[in-house]
Amino acid sequence: MRASVIGGGTVTDEQAARAEAVGRELAARGHVVVCGGRGGTMAAVCRGAKSEGGTTIGILPGERPGAANDDVDIPTATGLGHARNALVPLNGDVVIALAGGVGTLSEIGFAGIHDRSVVGLGTHDVSALEIDFETADTPTEAVAAAEASLERPR
Repeated sequence: MRASVIGGGTVTDEQAARAEAVGRELAARGHVVVCGGRGGTMAAVCRGAKSEGGTTIGILPGERPGAANDDVDIPTATGLGHARNALVPLNGDVVIALAGGVGTLSEIGFAGIHDRSVVGLGTHDVSALEIDFETADTPTEAVAAAEASLERPR
């Protein structure tokens, strides 16, 4: 199985330890780790996988494979910036979502679009995100709220 592990690029020591443990567990079971290939959760999950002899794939936002963390075996440069978030869940059979921000949330969304199962471990409660988030009850209210959001200062 190829497991896409998603989470924040900046993490606490506790979050890094959790990601590293996920990487170890995946590799110990013979699974390949797919991630965004950079720092934070991505570096920790790769470090954990490599400590158990596992294989890691990094789907990078930039154009340079050399920008991957040291524990990525197969760096894949995309040149897509944040748009590469669609490719991380696409390249796994399942997604494991750890703590992160809006980038992680976008990857959770793409997992749904790509019909991938998502297993959450210490991940999103949307109300806790620092984003402009509002709910609506009807399509009309949704459009009105979207229009109103453009008038608010950012």
